[in-house]
Parts: sequence; C-alpha cells; structure tokens
Amino acid sequence: MDLLEDLETMKFESGIHEEDQSWLYLLGRSHGLMTKACAHATFFCKLLHNLRYAGSLGLIKSSIHPSIHSLSSGQPAYDDALKVGIIGGGHLGKQLAHTLLQFIPIPAENLRISTRRPETLDEFKKLGIQCFYQNASLVGWANVVFLCCLPSQLPNICVEIQTRLGKDCIVYSFVSAIPVSRLKLLLNHTNILRPQYQCAEDLAHIWGASEITAALQDPVILQATCPYSPAGGISLNIKWLEGMFYALLNFCTAKDMPHPQVLQHLSELFSSQHLKACREDEASPLQFQAQDFVSQIYAKNLSQRRPFPLFDLTTVQLKETPFSQYLSNSTTFQDCFTHLYCDSFGISLTKEQEQPEVSTGSPSQ
Repeated sequence: MDLLEDLETMKFESGIHEEDQSWLYLLGRSHGLMTKACAHATFFCKLLHNLRYAGSLGLIKSSIHPSIHSLSSGQPAYDDALKVGIIGGGHLGKQLAHTLLQFIPIPAENLRISTRRPETLDEFKKLGIQCFYQNASLVGWANVVFLCCLPSQLPNICVEIQTRLGKDCIVYSFVSAIPVSRLKLLLNHTNILRPQYQCAEDLAHIWGASEITAALQDPVILQATCPYSPAGGISLNIKWLEGMFYALLNFCTAKDMPHPQVLQHLSELFSSQHLKACREDEASPLQFQAQDFVSQIYAKNLSQRRPFPLFDLTTVQLKETPFSQYLSNSTTFQDCFTHLYCDSFGISLTKEQEQPEVSTGSPSQ
C-alpha cells in the first residue's frame, strides 16, 4: 500500500501558489500527449508484429492478439518477433517500453534501449532487456527505432546512426521540434514516421496522471487516443495514418512479399474485428486494391509476383497520395480501423461506443 496516496499535502498541486494554479492544465496536456504518443506507436508496432507472422505463416490470425506459441517446426513463434530499439531512456522512453511490453507483447530480448545513462534502467535490465549506450549498434539491429531524445541531442545522434541505418529500418520520431523534411536530411533516410499532435485550448480533464499502461485499459481514455477521435482535446494529424500504411507496405516489401499477398493480409486484418462486431448486419469485408496505394498506371503494370516499391515516407506525410483519396472516399474504413485499434488494447467496442465520423481530409501541416 502507498501510505501517502491520499494525503493532499503530498500531492504536487498542494505546493502550487494560487496565482499559478491556472498553469496546472499543462500537466494534463503533457500526460495526454504522452498517452496518445505511446498508444499510437504501440498500435503501429502491433500491426508490424502481426504482419510479420502473416508473412511467416501465410495467413492472418482472427485476432490481433497472437495466440500461437509455436510454428509447425516446433520452434517458438517469437523467434521471428519484431525487433524494436529505443534511443533515449528518459520518461517517454521508459513509458513506451512498458507499453510495448504489455500490449504487443514482444519478448524482452527483442527490445533494446540505448541511453547515455543505462545505469538508471535497472527495472528493464531485470526483465532481460539490453540497456546500453550504443546508438549505431542499436539501429543496425532493429526493425523499428524510436527517437525519444531531446531536440538538442538529435543532430549528434543522426550523425552517429545514419551510416548504420538499413533502408528498410523504420525510424519513428517523437522529437516534435524537428520536422520530417529536416529529419530526412539529417539521417539521409526516407523510411521515417513522425506523428504531429495539436492541443485544443479547452483540454478535457480525462487524462489523469496514472501510468500509461493503466490508462490504456480505461475505455474512455483508450477511445480518446483513437487517431480519428478529437476527444480529450488532443488531435492527431491524419497524415500519420497514411504514413503508417505506407510503412507497413515498406515492411512487407523488405520481406519480398508479393503485393497481392500484402493486400490480402491488410484487408483481412482490418476487416476481422469490424465484421465480428457487425455480424448481425450485412457488413461487407474491407478489400484493399493496389490502386489504393499507387497510381492506376503503376498498378496495371505491377505483376502478381512483384512486391510494392519502397515508398518515401517523408513525401507521403507531406503530399497527397492515392491513399489520401481512399481515406476520403471509403465509408467503412473508419469503422474497421476503430474496431481494430480498440481491440488491439483488449477493449471491444459496442455499436453505441463507435466514434462519430470525422473528416479525413488532410489537415494543415
């Protein structure tokens, strides 16, 4: 038991002068931003994790929660698990690591953290996670690298890692002060994702101060983190969603997966939970086509055995794409996406809980 938990005098707010009380909303905003950021990064990794199994097994599981513990060869399924690296062992890096471990979940040996002070991460070392200060080594090993560092540290980190980055390694940046176009130059790399968040002035008081892993088990908070949801006063630039999809395509291309197989896996993955929730209705399954992601001319000339090309994710996040048109025209995608997103954190939506439709047009950059 925490004997100090209910003592008002021990809470942070008790030491704030009355004239400074108006600034306390910044605590909620900070926690809300971190909760959303960790949730979106974890959902992205979970999709990669699931697609990795889909490519290995030739089928997609009925649930995003992996239930297979061994392949036909008798080897543990996690032998082929996603390899995730985190650069930065501060508060964000720690919260992200906890969230990834709980909700994907990946084995501890497939998560590594590089930080200037690895001695402060004993809690992760006890779990079997390698913690060190070797940024270049980390990016040479990982499939996905999260940048959880300060803006002032980023230029030096980019110099360290740019020569070790494989073209198929996905760099996911939380450094909000550095735009994706600048990151492309610093890293000499195009496989980069960078979410952009915007806070409303009237921020809702739903975020609390609990640990991220606990917050994401609250249905109200989880729904507020959904990329389509404006609830909670923090919105996500929907271009992140486009970038995420093209990153999934790049991930499959790196595994030399034929594009029809990729489209089938994505269609089944995003339809499964929606169809399960709407089984009493006449819901039709989502079916992606090649022209949803590339031009019609390119799709027409793309042979059945060929994978998709490697896409420049920085361009995807800054300009219109064929998938931009798909998001604007699809009437079922938002429902499919929302059901899969919530189910990936263990919460199934009822019909009444579904998010209201919002515009999918490209917001300002």
